[in-house]
Amino acid sequence: MLHIVNKSPTERNSVDTCLSHAQKGSKVLLIEDAVYAATRGSAAEAKVKSVMADVTIYALQPDLAARGMADRVIEGVNLVDYGGFVDLVAEQTNCQSWL
Repeated sequence: MLHIVNKSPTERNSVDTCLSHAQKGSKVLLIEDAVYAATRGSAAEAKVKSVMADVTIYALQPDLAARGMADRVIEGVNLVDYGGFVDLVAEQTNCQSWL
């Protein structure tokens, strides 16, 4: 399953809730303000790192760049462009958006 999160980890608990429910083998795509969770020093850094052995984490690179965070990405987070976003959605049978 692909989980898509778009809210900042400091604004809402969507990232934390998503990561708590993501099962082994799931993929999580962070877009818009949720990309802050994919950065070193973020409020969600520990939680993101704690699930990376079982869950693949992706972040939308253009959103990181737009927020000036492209150089602060947690090691192991996969960066995708818009085409990669489309590919992730197309590859999955189910997608869950976390608002």
